[in-house]
Order: sequence, then structure tokens, then C-alpha cells
Amino acid sequence: MTALTVTEPGLYPDITDEDYHRDPVPGGSLSSTGARKLLPPSCPAKFRHWLDHGSAPKDAFDFGHAAHLKVLGRGLDLVVVDAPDWRTKDAREAKADAHAAGKVPLLAADHHRVDAMAAAIHRHPIAGPLLDPDSGQPEASAFWIDPTTGVWCRARYDFLRHPTPGRRRIVVDYKTTPDASPEHIQRAVNRFGYALQGGHYLDGAVQLGVDDDPAFVLVFQEIDPPHLITVVQLDPVALRIGRDLARQAREIYAGCRRTDTWPAYSDDIEPIALPAWVERQHTKEIW
Repeated sequence: MTALTVTEPGLYPDITDEDYHRDPVPGGSLSSTGARKLLPPSCPAKFRHWLDHGSAPKDAFDFGHAAHLKVLGRGLDLVVVDAPDWRTKDAREAKADAHAAGKVPLLAADHHRVDAMAAAIHRHPIAGPLLDPDSGQPEASAFWIDPTTGVWCRARYDFLRHPTPGRRRIVVDYKTTPDASPEHIQRAVNRFGYALQGGHYLDGAVQLGVDDDPAFVLVFQEIDPPHLITVVQLDPVALRIGRDLARQAREIYAGCRRTDTWPAYSDDIEPIALPAWVERQHTKEIW
């Protein structure tokens, strides 16, 4: 079978998860995950290693993929393993076989859990209608060329709402989390670069003419019962910062590709001070 290639910018609703993550753009394209790996606390050298070698499978990633499939109705196929955990030889072999086949291994107990999570989403007064299958397109892939740097970019929208006259087009991203409290979400948005992700997604939507002023909404859901849900929208300052970070990542990517140089954290001897709070505490003790 000939590998899928993307040579024209646009929205591609039917690209499989496997083809998207393989990156069907000849010469490569920049995703939001890649953009986050280019910027601190990561660096271009780590991005290049990830690009060449990928990431090792993790149970948390498998669980997240399974939840996405159940909630959005589209994603990698599941292989349910009837075992209490992954410690036995048979369970580990079943997991490895599933990964080798491009599928998601999931313990039976976790399969019941993601079913319960999907049911909770559908009952939720905001998340349910927001992710209603009839109201939009799940797992829509976007490919565009950044007009400033000439860099090809890509995004995989968890859910792209259909156009509604007089209303902004909404890009929805679904996140599983151990804690869906607003306080934890605020820290997670900063830690995992979700503002950059939002900026990257919205830049793509604008560039492709999806909407002149699209909205980015995140649906966070706890992995443990009762699977509480919090729907959030980043404020204008967070999105402005996110779009600025996405722009910085594109510029770094363009420069690294142009020179085929992927620097680490620093090529100099770096002066390192103690954290400011240590200095303040030491000064306080002296006086």
C-alpha cells in the first residue's frame, strides 16, 4: 500500500491516527507536541531525538487513547486484555503484540472505566452537547504552511464543531487528568504547554479559513470515579502567550532545519545561582 502524503494545505477529516502521527508531509511538519519539545524546559536536541526515535509506549498514554476513542468515537483500535495487571508474562506479551499491531492495549478493568467516563461525558450539561457527534468532526487533521517562516504545520483537532451562523467555530480538546479542579488545571495548562497547543491550533484554523476568530475549549475529565468534568477556555492573555510561543517554536524549527543544527540547552558555561527563595532565607537568617 502506498503511504499517504499531504502536499496541499487543508482540513483532512479522514486521515487515520497512524497516518497523522507518521507525518504524511514530505520533508516533515511541525505539530504542537513538537513545538513544545523545541522550547524550554526542553530543547531542539531533544526534539530531534524524539523525531528520530519516537516515544516509548506508556500505560497512561494507552489509557488516554482509549478514553479518546470511547468519548470521541474515533481513534486507534483497542485490545482488551483480561488480566488484573501487566505483571504476568502473558499480559506483557499481549501488550507488546497490540503495540506492534498499532493498537491500544487496555486491561479489562480500565476498559470498564473508560466506558464509564464516556457515559459521564454524554450526561454532562456542557461537555455532552459540546462533543455531540452530530455537532462536529472528531479527529480532524489540519495541515498548513506558516506564511512567515514557510514551515509546514499540522494539528489533530480532537473535535471541530460544525459552523453555526453568527457564532465562533469551536476547536475542542479532551484531556484525561487525575484532578479536574480549576486550581490543578491552571498548573497543568502551564506545565504541559496547553496554551501553546491552543495557539498552534488556532493559528492553523485561521490560516485555513476555518474561522476568523475561532475558540479553543478544553474538556478535562478525572480518570477516577465519579469522573468529574471541568470545561475551560483559556483567557485572552494565556492565548496571546500561547500564540507567541507557537510562533517562537516555528522560528526555531525553521532555523534548525535550515542549518541542520539542533542545539542542546547551551553551548556555553552557564552561571548558576541558588533559587531566589534560598538567597532570601539566607539573608534573613544573617540579619
